[in-house]
Amino acid sequence: MTMGGVLWVAAGGALGSVARFWLAAAVAALTGPAFPWGTLLINVGGSFLIGWFGAMTGLRGAWDVPPDIRLFVLVGICGGFTTFSSFSLQTVELLEAGEVLRAGGYVVGSVVLCLLATWAGLAAGRGA
Repeated sequence: MTMGGVLWVAAGGALGSVARFWLAAAVAALTGPAFPWGTLLINVGGSFLIGWFGAMTGLRGAWDVPPDIRLFVLVGICGGFTTFSSFSLQTVELLEAGEVLRAGGYVVGSVVLCLLATWAGLAAGRGA
């Protein structure tokens, strides 16, 4: 791990975190607070992005990028943007509020859709 790599991750993480904050607030303003649609959208979109970019820049990928750029996007931007920790907290909060079906739907929807989005991202990246 180099200081340059750390700085790339930090810069990407800042961008990803701000994007997550903005998108979650925008979606909540549109849909209301009853269900964390913003976090679900962020996790699915981030899962697609990490799969797609990982495939495009991997060993058999179409793009040959420096390792620092992969760190910037995969660890920094995607790590700052995706919100699995928020997912966990919101699931517990739904359960504590007695919203067992919503919590269950959120867990199943998040896991299934993120896995499918990662697969789709990998397929899209590998097919390009």
